[in-house]
Amino acid sequence: MKIFRLISFVEGISLIVLLGVAMPLKYQFGIDSAVFYAGITHGTLFLIYMVASLSISHQQGWSIIKWLAIFLAGIFPFGFLIVDSVLKQPSSFAAAVENS
Repeated sequence: MKIFRLISFVEGISLIVLLGVAMPLKYQFGIDSAVFYAGITHGTLFLIYMVASLSISHQQGWSIIKWLAIFLAGIFPFGFLIVDSVLKQPSSFAAAVENS
């Protein structure tokens, strides 16, 4: 579980770098290569995040709804913080998801 939390953190930081650093460098200063390299890095990390989330969901016995919520949190900037807090206390999240 610690490895998945680390993957989530690194993937989330790569998204923030892509949106907050590389995109402004491209559109404000014309440095196109920043988006290329940050985009390739983020894309690779996102694929690793996707595979790791599927693997962890099977190991932990998560429902499809819980896996989907954690997977979709990886799409949003700072979503990795939500994932980290959920994974620290999985029982509260599981109860909330299953009661809905």
